[in-house]
Amino acid sequence: MTTLSVPDMSCGHCKASVEAALAPITTAVTVDLTTRQVTAEGAPAERLVQALAEIGFPATALG
Repeated sequence: MTTLSVPDMSCGHCKASVEAALAPITTAVTVDLTTRQVTAEGAPAERLVQALAEIGFPATALG
């Protein structure tokens, strides 16, 4: 399981975009707008960060 900080997420549309970008490369995705964090399974952190950068959401792996 990988947790990412995605500070630019702020609304439901952002959440949907992030989920859609990560769905093809993960087995599970959880987006928390309150903490602006994403938890994902099934892909390395580098690939998750790259997928989010491609849609305009810079991310940083936590931990």
